[in-house]
Amino acid sequence: MTEIELFRARADEAASAAAGCNLDNVRDRHLRSQAAWEAMAVRAERVANQRALNEAEKEARTVAC
Repeated sequence: MTEIELFRARADEAASAAAGCNLDNVRDRHLRSQAAWEAMAVRAERVANQRALNEAEKEARTVAC
């Protein structure tokens, strides 16, 4: 399981927990957790995409020389 998949799974768990809560404050806590996990997943995807782009550019420079 990749880091991004882990973050998405945790966000899904938090969403499920929020859906099953009767108490507003507990539901809000789970929803905040879900948002945090989603933000981490988005950030990790952005980093992975940038890393791949950097590697491709590096490879292109190496081949061109």
